[in-house]
This record gives sequence, structure tokens and C-alpha cells, in this order.
Amino acid sequence: MHRSYQPLKPVTNRYLQQKWDQENFDYHRKKVMSALPAVDTKGSKTPSHVQLKLKKLQLQDERLTIIDRDNRLLASRLASIVCSRGLVDHCNHYHIKSLNADRRRQELQIMGRQNLDIYRRLSSRQSEYRKQVWLQDWERTSRLREDISRYPPLSRDKQVRNMPLEKKEAIHSFMTTQKCLEFAVGEELQTELSFKRNRFE
Repeated sequence: MHRSYQPLKPVTNRYLQQKWDQENFDYHRKKVMSALPAVDTKGSKTPSHVQLKLKKLQLQDERLTIIDRDNRLLASRLASIVCSRGLVDHCNHYHIKSLNADRRRQELQIMGRQNLDIYRRLSSRQSEYRKQVWLQDWERTSRLREDISRYPPLSRDKQVRNMPLEKKEAIHSFMTTQKCLEFAVGEELQTELSFKRNRFE
């Protein structure tokens, strides 16, 4: 970078002149930074008793001492209560009973019966879609694809792997919903059977 340096006066070596000028400038800046002001602008020193605040520290120590003493007294009283047993056995051993347990059981039985009826109606309902026709159409389409294709068809794993992400998420959400429905219907069936068993017992 010394070639682009332009000194004030003509010199024989620009590199050395740039180095000397930089040293002079750094020395000047150090003198400017270390220069002291002619007027003393420093504030007065804060007294030590104002900084420490001994009275506040004393009051805080006294308050902590009182709190510690009260805590020790309370801990000793609690320990004596726990260690010493009363002269009279006043423990009441009883089971917690709910006031509306029968009502909730009846509502649960009604819900179980309703769900069971819905499940039976759904199971006995015949599908309006012609599944056999769709299967035959798909088989015919598969045969045509195999006849006109140059390479063998992909397996199911490769098809799922090459499937778009949106379609995978849709299939996954549909399967999750189906599993949740089957689990809910199964729970209702188990509840209905348990209620009937308890009723006969």
C-alpha cells in the first residue's frame, strides 16, 4: 500500500516515509489521550459512611436474627407434635364416597349403549359403493399397465417412498383417525360388557 501513499513533500522512499508519518501520528494521539484538563471536573468523593450504611445493615441483621429464632421455635414445636402421640385416638378411617357416583355410572351406561347401537348400525349397513366393480376395473387397468410398460412395476415400498409428502401426510392422518375410532368403539364395548357382568354378579 506504500505505492499509493502521497506524502506532503517529495521523498526518495515512500514506504519509509509512510512508516515515519504513521509513528508520528500515533505518538501525537497518545499525547492527546494522556493530556490532563486545565480545570478539575471531578466530583467530590462520597464519604464511606454514606456508602456502607451501617445502620441499615444493623437493622437487617436484627430482622434476620428474629426470623431465624421464630423459625427454630416453630420447627421445634412441629417436631414435638410429630414425635408425640395424642392421648385419644381420633383418627377416622373411612373411604371417600362420591355423592353422584351412581348418576355418573348411569350416564356412562347410557353412552355405552348408544355407542354400541351406533356401532351395530354401522356394521350392519351395506356399502353403497360397488367394490367388486372397482376391483375388476383396477385389475383390468393393472393388466393394461403391465402390457404397455417397458419396465417391471414398482413394489409397494418404492411407491410409498416415491409418493409426494402431502399424500403421505394425508394417508397417515386417515389411518390415525381410523385407529382412534376403532379404539374408542372397543373401549365402549368393553365398558358395556363390564357393566352387564357387574349387573349379573
